[in-house]
Amino acid sequence: MAETQPPSSSVVLPSSTEQLVRTSAKRTREIFAADFASTAALEHFTTTIFSIPPPSPASRDLADQINISSRIRNEYEDVRELPPALAAKQASAAATAAERRKKMKAASASEGRPSDPKMAKMIEGVSEKAEQAKSANVMALTLRAGGKGAAPNAKGPTAQRDTPSSALVRKDTIRQTRPEWHAPWKVMRVISGHMGWVRSVCVEPDNQWFATGSADRTIKIFDLASGQLKLTLTGHISAVRGLAVSPRHPYLFSCGEDKMVKCWDLETNKVIRHYHGHLSGVYALDLHPTLDVLVTGGRDGVARVWDMRTRTNIHVMAGHKGTVADLKCQEADPQVITGSMDSTIRLWDLAANKTMSVLTHHKKSVRALTLHPTEFTFASGSSQSIKQWKCPEGAFMQNFEGHNAIINTLSANEDNVMFSGGDDGTVAFWDWKTGHKFQSTQSIAQPGSLDAEAGVMCSTFDKTGLRLITGESDKSIKIWKQDDEATQESHPLDWRPTLGRTKY
Repeated sequence: MAETQPPSSSVVLPSSTEQLVRTSAKRTREIFAADFASTAALEHFTTTIFSIPPPSPASRDLADQINISSRIRNEYEDVRELPPALAAKQASAAATAAERRKKMKAASASEGRPSDPKMAKMIEGVSEKAEQAKSANVMALTLRAGGKGAAPNAKGPTAQRDTPSSALVRKDTIRQTRPEWHAPWKVMRVISGHMGWVRSVCVEPDNQWFATGSADRTIKIFDLASGQLKLTLTGHISAVRGLAVSPRHPYLFSCGEDKMVKCWDLETNKVIRHYHGHLSGVYALDLHPTLDVLVTGGRDGVARVWDMRTRTNIHVMAGHKGTVADLKCQEADPQVITGSMDSTIRLWDLAANKTMSVLTHHKKSVRALTLHPTEFTFASGSSQSIKQWKCPEGAFMQNFEGHNAIINTLSANEDNVMFSGGDDGTVAFWDWKTGHKFQSTQSIAQPGSLDAEAGVMCSTFDKTGLRLITGESDKSIKIWKQDDEATQESHPLDWRPTLGRTKY
């Protein structure tokens, strides 16, 4: 029977076994050192059956660096380089991006640095090696910093105005302008005399009288101060749709649905010229303010330019596909503006007889145009739509919202008041600058007329802008004026600004 060895407090292993255990412990330490919060946790001596001396500092740093490098490679290797197609597109920006990254890194050095200085140094070493290994044609996706080449409005009115970003930034909030206060308008006088719809009205340059054209085929001249009938001109055989008085000659021009354009001598009250050429009814007429030319438009879809004295048809402005319902002339380009039933507005170069631009914003027939007396702007009216434009290019400025009717007529004065008359008898007064409707009312039909005849067909301000003359489908002429007793206290401005609108 073999002898049993007495128990002992320690067992001495052979030297070869001790070497194997030490080697295994070293490998285990290299593998699992990352699981410890600090590598110093392994720097101890075992006191059981053998002891392992601590590794040297150089080998420990090397092992930590290899560990960090492998972790970075495993996590970011797949996204470190861009696809070749995208990399080729961005190759030219590689140098700029590298400089920008260095600046951003220097700027944020105190923010994103690890708490352990040794760890930070090792991460920088790994990053520099990775950058050297990358090709010069490869660039990672980077954010566009603020400064040169930054996103538009990168430091705009946002909570992140100080942080660089390539995201879409909201533009400044648009603050609505407070409209100017205007006194309300009221009917001062109602004039009867015509036997048909009053389709046209104009005021003579000296502001002494005004003329109206009607569907009863007559032109009547009234005294502006008293409203008394002074004269009746007959000669048209159909409704008179347009009137204009020359500021430089004693002439009155008229046009009608009988295809006729007439020139009346106001000294003899007779027709002295006819302008032949229109193929159908003539709906609109206007005089050029500086040249001796007359522009007319009608159902044949063209605007014709006539020499006032020789009756020569100088130009035929063709381009509209529908009836020319209204037109205006002014001194500067565009010298002629036409609105048509094809829902477009054309701005014409009078000298070249060409269209400068076509405005297609309206959806229905453009029946009314008006020029501002002092500004280089104009407005157009369509069904439930009034728009304001800037000359000479016809840039859209704003909408006048709130008149839900077919707009037959528009007029503006120097006090920035615009009038709009509807086919259903509704009238509205607007602030020209802001588009605010400060007054809206209903025109009352003349006693004995049907309610359906309460339609406003034409309008104009007198030369002072203090009187408004409207011709209506109840055969009456109404003269409006501002309420002299109205004040800002008695008639406060009814303006409720909406929340600040933001355009994107």
